[in-house]
Amino acid sequence: MSNGPAHSYMPGPWQTPLEEVPHIQTTTLKTFRYRLRPTKAQEAALLEQLRLCRGLYNAALQERRDAYRKAGKTVTGYDQMKYLTEIKAALPEYQGVYSQVLQDVLKRLDKAFQGFFRRVKAGQTPGYPRFKGAGWYDSICYPQSGFSVSGDVAYFSKIGNIRLRLSRPLEGKLKTTTIRRECGEWYVSYVCEVETQPLPATGSAVGVDVGTTWFCITSDGEFVENPRHFQTAMKKLRVKQRSLSRKKRGSQRRKKAKQAVAKLQRKVARQRLDFHHKTATRLIRENDLVAHEDLNVSGMGKGNLARSIHDVGWGQFFSLLSLKAASAGRTVIRVDPRCTSQTCHKCGHTCRENRVSQSRFVCQSCGHTANADLNAALNILGRACPSVVNVAPSASVH
Repeated sequence: MSNGPAHSYMPGPWQTPLEEVPHIQTTTLKTFRYRLRPTKAQEAALLEQLRLCRGLYNAALQERRDAYRKAGKTVTGYDQMKYLTEIKAALPEYQGVYSQVLQDVLKRLDKAFQGFFRRVKAGQTPGYPRFKGAGWYDSICYPQSGFSVSGDVAYFSKIGNIRLRLSRPLEGKLKTTTIRRECGEWYVSYVCEVETQPLPATGSAVGVDVGTTWFCITSDGEFVENPRHFQTAMKKLRVKQRSLSRKKRGSQRRKKAKQAVAKLQRKVARQRLDFHHKTATRLIRENDLVAHEDLNVSGMGKGNLARSIHDVGWGQFFSLLSLKAASAGRTVIRVDPRCTSQTCHKCGHTCRENRVSQSRFVCQSCGHTANADLNAALNILGRACPSVVNVAPSASVH
């Protein structure tokens, strides 16, 4: 890993004091996730809540599907919410579920239909909403009220008080709460509205070029290793998946094998998330402005490098980078990714022959040589902040 001097630049809107910039929000939403420790009776109550919510979801989906097929009528989520009172009267077990939790179930289905219609209009694979089988409905949400926290005890309406592992203190104002079952364990996520905490200005800006050989290369000359978490775990995962495939469906052994596979996949996801958090935090702390390419990650994940691209997780990293920047009063800019690896950051000449190999860049016009990824990072920074790096704005592709 090598480090170069940080790029300085003229003051911009990202260096203005927060109270003097009207378009910068002074509050942001932050999620706090904790492990729940329910008793056996409380876990049975949580499972019953999931079962009832799944049943409502499937019944609402059936109603919307039949109404359109048989009568050509469109039923909305709000139409279905009007009948929740009647449902509770006809089915007393639903009185044990908080009213807003039931409303959120119907909103979740409505959101699924909105996504379906959006994909139909866009000409994409529609993906009609599906019925939820046992084990495929794992969360309930309290969107506004019916929950509170006092020390290491969490209260949920219609469920009661459940102990939680308060790994860090809550901040700000509670907005929503989601209880989730994950690999046989229970977690609660609190979305809170917190005050932004602007960091002191550093006077530096950085361009970030992401890849699969290196996780990212900065315009300062820093090369961040790609940990390849999924590739490291592939051997163990392969063994566990083959063991799962040999188990009889519906057996207890298959359930145990399935849970073992899920836990290993969760471990890989957590390792990747931890790495992304640490890398994004360091970039935000050290720079006032971070620039990266506006990549179509979902589209790139369907090509020959799909496994490597999913393993590196650029989409999650970019999302965390933006969220941390908003909380710290920093600026993240997405730039046009076209030809960043083929353009010379010295003279602006662009052609495919400039990149003679995966790692070497040799400009065919001025003879400038550099690491190809470092040259791309400098181009990214130049497009986001032209005063930092002299990059020609117009160049032709040959």
